[in-house]
Amino acid sequence: MLSDVEAVYENGVLRPLSALPLAEREHVKLTVERAADEDWLDAQYMQACAADADPAITLEQVRSALATIRGSMDDAIEADRGDH
Repeated sequence: MLSDVEAVYENGVLRPLSALPLAEREHVKLTVERAADEDWLDAQYMQACAADADPAITLEQVRSALATIRGSMDDAIEADRGDH
């Protein structure tokens, strides 16, 4: 039994992204699920943010607060952290 294999679906065919130890024309059984692009995502941090979220804050309030930031968001974060 093989483990997980990443593939790309192109023109009606699944193309593995790496070589498989299979004989030519060998029949296999597949279970297909969409690959989550979560390598960059810190799920634990996202859960902590969700737990701390205030549902009373509206999108308009967020937009209004963001509109007051002068320069780049990076500069604003660094200034807030005292990195400057």
